[in-house]
Amino acid sequence: MTIAASKFSCKNLPLVAFGVCTFRRPLLARALRSLAGQTKMPGYRFCIIVADNDDTPSALSLVEDLKAESNIAMHYVHAPARNISIARNALLIKAAALGVTFFAMIDDDEEVTADWAATLLTEIASGGADAVLGPVFARYRAGAPEWMKRAGLHDVRPVVQRSGEIVTGFTGNVILRMDSPHLRHRRFELAYGLTGGEDDAFFSGMVKDGGTIGYAESAVAYEEVSEQRETLGFLLRRSFRAGQTHSRVNRPERSIGRAILFFKAISKTCALLGAAGAAATSPARRTKALMRASLHAGICSQILGGKVLELYRT
Repeated sequence: MTIAASKFSCKNLPLVAFGVCTFRRPLLARALRSLAGQTKMPGYRFCIIVADNDDTPSALSLVEDLKAESNIAMHYVHAPARNISIARNALLIKAAALGVTFFAMIDDDEEVTADWAATLLTEIASGGADAVLGPVFARYRAGAPEWMKRAGLHDVRPVVQRSGEIVTGFTGNVILRMDSPHLRHRRFELAYGLTGGEDDAFFSGMVKDGGTIGYAESAVAYEEVSEQRETLGFLLRRSFRAGQTHSRVNRPERSIGRAILFFKAISKTCALLGAAGAAATSPARRTKALMRASLHAGICSQILGGKVLELYRT
């Protein structure tokens, strides 16, 4: 049984919303169908919210067509400006206006398993965390290099400290407890809207404010990897920007702290470049080392005042 029937459920039941930001992506239809086809959870109502970041409401007709097809409540929000943070904030604002209890998000190029929502809901309802993440696994085209498929270079999992604490999160597979005091008034920073990293800043701030993040290993989302994203250039740019974001979010206030962070990062960059050279005959090991080197180079760049890469500019 799917959640389509939840449209007719008692209005007193807690409302769970699935949110998707989109920008001119035909794969949105597949993402929404996977959300509409979730296994029904007794005791909850469900709806979908789409925030369209295009200048014109280009996704509106698609959402309207799918609304009629699926029988689940769908809400469309036009959030123009080509700034991903504006679209993400539009989702949060709409969810709050609807009185949503739990709010889950995926990306518009993803697809989730049928029990995804049930798994996230069970974890956040029983575990007490403010947010719960699930893994995002890459789906490669048929012609992608086999070593890349095996290496999982595009897979996304939480960053975990040695203490076991998850220190930041991502919006590609997450559920939020909307009444959490650490989330109720939190918004995505517009300064990250073109560079990316807005999710890192959002969740890092939540954790620093005392919030906690859980993890549901079996709440799986799958992301399509285009041929353009298979390139070494893309992987290095993304890693470099991730390093810049890390430095922006965790930048020490004192100059001595920034100097220590810089020299640690540049030492790691050099060591990883050496490791990449030593792994020249292994594409997977070499690429992983280069990506880590690029991340630490991004940290150095931001400390020195370098321009932040704008991955969402186009």
